[in-house]
Amino acid sequence: MKILSVLALFCSLTFFLNSLSAAEQPNIIVLLADDLGYGELGCQGNSQIPTPHIDSLASNGIRFTQAYVTAPNCSASRAGFLTGRIPTRFGYEFNPIGARNEDPGTGLPPEEQTIAERLHDQGYTTGLIGKWHLGGAADYHPFRHGFDDFFGFMHEGHYFVPPPYQGVTTMLRRKALPGAKKGRWLSENLIYSTHMGYDEPDYDANNPIIRGGQPVNETEYLTDAFTREAVSFINRHQDKPFFLYLAYNAVHSPLQGKKEDMQQFAQIEDIHRRIFAAMLSSMDQSVGIILKQLHESGLDEKTFIIFFSDNGGPTRELTSSNLPLRGEKGSMYEGGLRIPFLMRWTGTLAPKQTIDVPVSSLDLFPTFAALAGAPRPQNLDGRDLLPFLLNQKTELPDTDFFWRQGRKAALRSGDWKIVQMRGTREKPVWELYHLTSDQSETKDLATEQTEKRIELQTRWNELNSQMKQPLFK
Repeated sequence: MKILSVLALFCSLTFFLNSLSAAEQPNIIVLLADDLGYGELGCQGNSQIPTPHIDSLASNGIRFTQAYVTAPNCSASRAGFLTGRIPTRFGYEFNPIGARNEDPGTGLPPEEQTIAERLHDQGYTTGLIGKWHLGGAADYHPFRHGFDDFFGFMHEGHYFVPPPYQGVTTMLRRKALPGAKKGRWLSENLIYSTHMGYDEPDYDANNPIIRGGQPVNETEYLTDAFTREAVSFINRHQDKPFFLYLAYNAVHSPLQGKKEDMQQFAQIEDIHRRIFAAMLSSMDQSVGIILKQLHESGLDEKTFIIFFSDNGGPTRELTSSNLPLRGEKGSMYEGGLRIPFLMRWTGTLAPKQTIDVPVSSLDLFPTFAALAGAPRPQNLDGRDLLPFLLNQKTELPDTDFFWRQGRKAALRSGDWKIVQMRGTREKPVWELYHLTSDQSETKDLATEQTEKRIELQTRWNELNSQMKQPLFK
């Protein structure tokens, strides 16, 4: 009798989860910044560049102080977030750039289920606006991964305004100036700089702005264009639950700031930093437009919103700050992996919360699935945050955070973290940090805490044995 009762309860619960009405399923919006450093928002301590609209997500919701992504650069990070799986589990280890984006063997494997597919099957209308960067060939198109709508581009970057750069101040990287000189060359609205030692990638090559499957001639500043399309998506799909993945390419290079936003930051003497400030401010204004649209449509309490960055900021390239963390984009130190992470669900999540518990972008897939009443896939690496967010549980299940990218590697377990940035895979040089007392990773304890280092190395090796070889390099 007991078995029958338990079975009946399980069946009832399963039926409930799978039959949530459209009225009960919240809309879900992901606002993803590109290359935004940990320390660049007002709510993260930046007093130089106001970001009131993004900050409002924290003041009206939750700010996580120890949130991570699955890789220290764009593509693998997105692969992890969308699948809820450590990307190296399915061989997605590196960041395709340039012509690699068009390689027919480079992209998110079709057999990997995305959160868009899961939500689509649960009755959601799904849309991607902005940057994809998970394969430029037709087999990897967002339509093949669960998205109903797509407006954006396929590769790693794009000009915000194409040549001749009307209405913006543009700063482009150059290996050398005429006469093999180093430094900056400035005209009124165009700057060439050798600060990175290489030329600006040809981002727009074979990389048009696409609506669905067709190239379009986009004339607006790209951040504004993506916001326009997001507002349209929200307006068109209010009658049923929707999932909107709005992947801004701001503040990713090339550096291009609108004239009106540049004027707002005239007090910043360094033109490099001033353009960055203009780009960030423009994205913040766009987030404000999205939030205003939700409010005017009566969707505030029906919409779960999350904002985060795909990786740490590239400081030398963009001036993007990760303070007080060490490292930057591409690094396995905290500055490469820890990102701003904000969450709002008006009327459900209590406002003005700051949560110090470590979380990951891997946690979003199971959390979104729970929000939609969808069954959780068994192969996910993330945790469902919903019981914790709703105060049904006081703690999250313990988990270890694993990273691997070529010879670079890291693992966080509890308060401890090992990092490999030197040596080789055959002869690794592991550093050890206690993050609770040293979040800036200033004191390597590898020789003082040998047992702890070996313990984490053993765990990293255990997890690494579960990973696949890279699909591409």
